Formats: sequence, C-alpha cells, structure tokens
Amino acid sequence: MATLVTGGTGFVGSNIVRELADRGHEVVSLDVSAADSLNRDYLGDLESRVTFVEGSILSPSDLESLRQSYRIDKIVHAAVFTVNRVDLETARSRDIVEINVAGTANVLEMARNIRPERFIYISSGSMYGMARASDQYFNEDDPSRADTLYGMTKAASEAITQRFGELHGFATASLRLSTPYGPMERVTGHRDNMSIPHQWTGRLLRGEPIAIDRSDPGRDFTYVLDIASGIATVVDAPELPHDRYNITNGVWVTGQQIQQVLSELYPDIKLVEHGAEPVANVSTSPSRGPLSGYRLWHDFGWTPRYDLASGLKHYVEWRKESGFLD
Repeated sequence: MATLVTGGTGFVGSNIVRELADRGHEVVSLDVSAADSLNRDYLGDLESRVTFVEGSILSPSDLESLRQSYRIDKIVHAAVFTVNRVDLETARSRDIVEINVAGTANVLEMARNIRPERFIYISSGSMYGMARASDQYFNEDDPSRADTLYGMTKAASEAITQRFGELHGFATASLRLSTPYGPMERVTGHRDNMSIPHQWTGRLLRGEPIAIDRSDPGRDFTYVLDIASGIATVVDAPELPHDRYNITNGVWVTGQQIQQVLSELYPDIKLVEHGAEPVANVSTSPSRGPLSGYRLWHDFGWTPRYDLASGLKHYVEWRKESGFLD
C-alpha cells in the first residue's frame, strides 16, 4: 500500500514526501511539475521509496489513471496555488478558486472511489484571517475570517473535505500550517512570493547587502522540517481525536529578530540602512497567525525540534550543500 502526496515536488510537499519516506511509507508523489535534480538530491537514499507521477489535480483522467495504477490507502492533499499578493490575486482570481477548490473536489472524488484509511487536507493559518496581536493565538475552534481568496479557498476546502468524508465513509483531517520556511522553497508556477528567511539567507550566501528591518510586524515562522514532522504525526496516528490541527512552533518572529539571529550566526552578514545600497524591499504584511499548537501536543505529544536559530542555521547549511543560492 502507498501514501499519495499531491503537490509532492513543491515546497511543503517535497518535505512531506521526504518525512513520510523516512518513516517507512511507500510514497506516490503527484505534481504538475516533474521531479528535478533538486527534488531527487533532497531525498537521497530515500528516493527508492518514492514514485514520482506527473499529472494534474484538475484532470479527472490523470487522477483515475493514478487510482488504477497504485494501491493507495492514505492521501495527503498538499497541491495548492499559493497566493499572498494582491496583484496576483487580482490577475489569477479564477485560477486560485479552480485549483484550490475544484482541484480539491477532484481529489476527494478519487478518494470516494478508493475509500482511503485517511485523507489529510493541508490547509493554512490564512483561513483565520488577519493576524491578531503577537500574544493572542488562534486555536482550531476559532471561526474563519479569511479576507483573501487564498484563505477563503482553504476554509471552503476544509468544509468540503469534512463533508465528503462523512458522506463516503473515510476519515479526514485538515491541518492548518503557520508560515513555513526552509529547504525546497523556490519559485514555481504556483508559488512565486518567497518568505523573508528565503530572501535573506540567499542574500547572505551571495554576499549581498540586506536592508535593516525595523518595521516588519512579524509572523509565526515555522521550520518546514517541523511542519512535515507534524503532518506525518497526524498521518501515522492510530486515531484522530480531532479533525482540525494547527501546526506551528507557536512563536511570533519579527524581521528584526531574524536579522539579529543571522548576525549572531554569521557575523560577516552585510546589514545596511535603506537607501545605503540598492537592496530589495523584502518586508511582508501580517496575514496569518499566530497559531496555537496546543491541540497537536495534547493529542499526540508533538513538539517542534527547531527554534529560530537552529532552523536558520540548518537552512543555510542546506543551501550551501545543495548549491541552491537563488
């Protein structure tokens, strides 16, 4: 039997695939983008446990072919069009809804015919809406106040996933991710706005200056290896006491704090005032979190392994070793 991961060559998806393979799963990775050398190098010896399939969640025939070709007993639906810029939301409004809602319905229809042991929908903290103050956490019982198409499609897909499972007899859970950063984040056709840690670690490794940040309000950045670990914990749990979980390290981090930690880890970093060098504006507005991770800890004993310093250090070392400096 195999575990299907949709969006398996993307940022979060490739980390889910790696974590599940490391835990002994035989993984089928479905993505519109073929696996490249970075995907395969990231898996290393674990690649023997992974089958890459090129196909679209918008194509019922692709999904039917997949269903007939593999014995799938668990599904992790991570394929998504990630949009957190108003200009892209405006330009690609229909695509966001089509991929994130209609695509989810297509995968659920495949699941209806498979009757998997478990269907895990990868949601986002953006479904809660704008961030609260850094000491006020969203928990899983808070209602959605999504104010972007991306957040709205996540909230809608959660509800559709739950109802499909109820109607057709398979267990479901939706996992709401805090802001991820770490290995395999890169520009793709469905993700083109990179996180602050991605941009700044890239500039650090290229020896480029970074504008000092004193205004970024922050986010609950969580290292993507921890996010993948939390997801795999839910996938492997003997039973699910709840059908919605936040995955987060529960710590609110500002741009200034990220720069401080990078300066301590890498004293040669080039921090400059705005205007002193031709550097890009990499600040971001608050749009999700902070999330509470209490439920995941209470139900399964899961805790994150990486704090900000260890996450940034591991990320920089991975970028060095992989040669991924873009």
